[in-house]
Amino acid sequence: MSALRARAEEYLAMRRALGFKLTTQGRHLMSFVRFCEERSADHVTLDLTIEWAVQTTRGSGDEVYQARRLDAVRIFARHLQALDPATEVPPADVLSRRYRRIPPYLYSPQEVAALMDAAGALAPALRAATWKTVIGLLAVTGMRQGEACRLERDDVELESGTLLIDDSKFGKSRLVFLHPTAIAALRAYEQARDRLFPEPKGDTFFVNSRGGPLDGHNIQHTFAVLIAAAGIQAPPGRRAPRLHDLRHTFTVTTMLDWYRDGGNVQARLPLLSTWLGHVDPKSTYWYLQAIPEILALAAGKLEQADGQVAR
Repeated sequence: MSALRARAEEYLAMRRALGFKLTTQGRHLMSFVRFCEERSADHVTLDLTIEWAVQTTRGSGDEVYQARRLDAVRIFARHLQALDPATEVPPADVLSRRYRRIPPYLYSPQEVAALMDAAGALAPALRAATWKTVIGLLAVTGMRQGEACRLERDDVELESGTLLIDDSKFGKSRLVFLHPTAIAALRAYEQARDRLFPEPKGDTFFVNSRGGPLDGHNIQHTFAVLIAAAGIQAPPGRRAPRLHDLRHTFTVTTMLDWYRDGGNVQARLPLLSTWLGHVDPKSTYWYLQAIPEILALAAGKLEQADGQVAR
């Protein structure tokens, strides 16, 4: 084992012991270590870090993605410099990080129904029930797909109609309240699941066709099959619809409803941020400028307010 690899593994173990998950960052850092080993490099240098950051395995030319890769090494290099003075720490601005958030695909109610119908046609029956229920749950709660997959049975309280999202992204936990129709759908799924697997193979609420936890690596493949079966296509030049876009659709639909009912959207946005588990309200405010229909409604509210002031 190279000295650089040993120090990288010690660094990751220390950070994880402090509560950092480092899923993506850890993968990037170990990729950089392999890159250095292939070149017999003993020290972290600016040239090595930039060369590695821009030579992505996916061939991505996105400067923001490259800058994020570099961040994983830069933070490690700051730590390493205390142990190895020959270490060069890349400047924070060495690669451009102009952020361009890609507009989400927004599903219509008809498309959500088509997705659920396509899920219902999957085989075997439990796989169909799992996918149909997961899609419906994401559509009506705005949960992250990983949160739904990780839900444990004790997190689902159907009597009180709540879900506990425990230790999710950024270490946040929250309660999600369910509509009676969602409670009924989850109860029907629970009964079907328990009939087939009275002896659970895990603690998760949603299971695969073998009764075990859902495999996150297969989710996107199955969802692509459902998108095709439902006949859903993105406009030319846009990214293909994703399962995560159900969360975006929930958020946008909620905000549109608030504008249309005449309520104070600005006052309600922090509530929506909490509901979604956003670590920063800016993540929620982004929708105000990113979605044309919301932007038009917001502008209309502003014109209305200006008109009242003018009177």
